[in-house]
Amino acid sequence: MPFQLLPRLVALRAEQVWEWFLGAPLRIVVTVVCAVVLRWLLVRGIGRAVDLTLARADARRTPEPGRATRALAAAAGLAMERHRQRALTTASLLRSIITFVVGLVTVLTVMAIVDIPLGPLLASAGVGGVALGFGAQSLVKDFLSGIFMIMEDQYGVGDVVDTGEAVGTVEEVGLRVTRLRDGTGVIWYIRNGEIVRIGNKSQGWSTAVVDIPVAYSENVERVVGIIQEVLHELVRDADWADQLIEEPTVVGVESMTGSSVTIRVIAKCAPQKEFGISRQIRERVKGAFDSAGVKAPALSPFTTPPR
Repeated sequence: MPFQLLPRLVALRAEQVWEWFLGAPLRIVVTVVCAVVLRWLLVRGIGRAVDLTLARADARRTPEPGRATRALAAAAGLAMERHRQRALTTASLLRSIITFVVGLVTVLTVMAIVDIPLGPLLASAGVGGVALGFGAQSLVKDFLSGIFMIMEDQYGVGDVVDTGEAVGTVEEVGLRVTRLRDGTGVIWYIRNGEIVRIGNKSQGWSTAVVDIPVAYSENVERVVGIIQEVLHELVRDADWADQLIEEPTVVGVESMTGSSVTIRVIAKCAPQKEFGISRQIRERVKGAFDSAGVKAPALSPFTTPPR
């Protein structure tokens, strides 16, 4: 008799297991699978959006040659690696947010399916979140500041920036800390939430200001003509033309003393190229002055002449 009831018990147990599986377990499996598929679709969409953005940036980064085009590219930041760094950092941030949100919603849904009361849990989480918020205000501030800095493209890897506390080249931009290396090689770790102002010396364009003193007795109109000819030759030089956004201009006499007249030259150039442009202008003007016999300002009687 027991052996005759065994098949019935097995069939009944299998039917009960199947009915149980069709309830909460099946809904849990479907929820997890849907969450995984949704995260995969969102992450894939972010990846394609980043690839499309970088492709468009590459297309805009190689336009037809010309000073006006170079100026536009420099002002928009299209010719820098910063655009790619910002896109990749933003994509990484969005992927992390999507993973966290999808995972949290999935866990809460599964808990609701298995009849775990969410009210006390959410209340406890709310109290803990408030306590954590008060205790980690600076950390939250750093993260939010880092997100806005990345989204607004205030600076990127390779830029020379002035944060008020330190001036140097950006080596790493994180959500909490920005790492700089100054001119002496010292590495500065600056919390994003503590950066009140930021000066980017690598974004847009730079200006080279060159003051050229000559003797007071020299003819200013003649000297200005010589300088303008030097600037024309500089623009025609292929080694320097790509660094100049506009042709340098002689703005005129900047100052006068009893022995000298100072003539100012302004050149708009690519970021961080102003020092090289200034040195090149001085070197070429010196050679032109020597050839034309333009005299330098007379030395003060209290000045020791160079040997």
